[in-house]
Amino acid sequence: MLADVLAPLVEADGGELFFVSATKKLVKLHVGGSWNGAPAVQMATDRIITPAVTAIRPGAEVTVSYGWNLPDGSTRIHPA
Repeated sequence: MLADVLAPLVEADGGELFFVSATKKLVKLHVGGSWNGAPAVQMATDRIITPAVTAIRPGAEVTVSYGWNLPDGSTRIHPA
C-alpha cells in the first residue's frame, strides 16, 4: 500500500516518502523533498496518510516526521 498508493501521491506533489519502522502499535514514516516543512504536511498526514495506514493496520498510531535529515534506518519508498 505504501508503494502502490501513498508514495505516488506524495511524489506527484514533489515529495518523497520514507519508511522508518513499524510494530503492531506504531508505524513511523518520514516525508522529504518539497514536503520539508510544507504547511500541508499535517493536513496530508491527518486526512490521507494516517487513514490509509490504519485501514491496513487498525489501531496503529502513525507518526510522520519531515525535514532534510532522515531518521536512522529509513528507506525511501519508490512508487510501484
